[in-house]
Amino acid sequence: MSTQTLSPTSSGKLPATTEAAVLHGAGDLRIEHKSLSQLGPHDVLVEMRSGGICGSDMHYFADGRNGTNILRQPTVLGHEGAGVVIAAGEESHLAPGTAVVIEPALPCGKCASCLSGRYNVCATGTCFGSPPTDGLFARHVVVPDVALHELPDSVPPEIGAAIEPLAVAVWAVERAQVQPGHRVLVTGAGPIGLLVAQVAAARGAAEIIVTDVNDDRLAAAARFGATRTINTATTALDISAMDRLIECSGNTRALADGILTLAPAARATVVGQAKPTVDGIPLGFLQRYEIDLVTAFRYAHAFPTAIELASSGKADLRSIITSTYPLSDAASALTAPVTNPTNLKVLITY
Repeated sequence: MSTQTLSPTSSGKLPATTEAAVLHGAGDLRIEHKSLSQLGPHDVLVEMRSGGICGSDMHYFADGRNGTNILRQPTVLGHEGAGVVIAAGEESHLAPGTAVVIEPALPCGKCASCLSGRYNVCATGTCFGSPPTDGLFARHVVVPDVALHELPDSVPPEIGAAIEPLAVAVWAVERAQVQPGHRVLVTGAGPIGLLVAQVAAARGAAEIIVTDVNDDRLAAAARFGATRTINTATTALDISAMDRLIECSGNTRALADGILTLAPAARATVVGQAKPTVDGIPLGFLQRYEIDLVTAFRYAHAFPTAIELASSGKADLRSIITSTYPLSDAASALTAPVTNPTNLKVLITY
């Protein structure tokens, strides 16, 4: 099989191995050399430029698990990534030199969910960086071209990893069915909540209220489109008749209290990672006022919209990136949001 190639090394040969951040157990992250698989006809070799730290990466590093998924073998972390194509299989549509962002979930493409377009809920798919599937915290990765989206010059790959969480926000707002003129409550001012606020503003929301318990993050929310912020650790949630709740904190109390602010026939959307079972949700209130309670998982067909929002400036990626670390110091990157609570989006750069 032939490949289209640039000159990725001084010898002009494709690398056979690459450096990667491999998690062996809780707190045990090692920079190792990993073999690279050969390119299939539709595969591309991406030289990474940026990788984003997600809460799931932090959970794997701290606890060796994320929710019900447990680390059972050494695994490369990372599912937010962008880079430049340096080689492509003979049937790939992507040319070497193309800047790309990686959509990390790889659905089966054959089940009813995939065929209906809801490939994000494919029951048998895999995802980069979700053990045991190796992820993107590496200098080079081999990726099927169907998982890649071209980046315009206005979104350089050095910050392109932030497109993935923006896609999460795009899908969350889509699932919430935010319409022009809506009053929207966003609970949680982490990176996803801040991006949700920006996407909701781009969709024409008339009022966007963001809650959190961290004043630094609430100050960031005010810069990113929130019309009002509330620190729920010190101030009562004194609002009502909201059209939409988008819960981004993963906090059960935030969800329950947020639901009680909704108007009749409103909609609540759970985005933050939910616990397997939850008590305290006001089901009677939901039923009495026919409030829809829906969930959002990853995204489907959201990357093109995310790229357009970033390219147009309607979503500000640069300002949400607060720290960068080299791959050699990936362990520090994985703890940076905890050691410095003012951090928003943390990137590994290559």
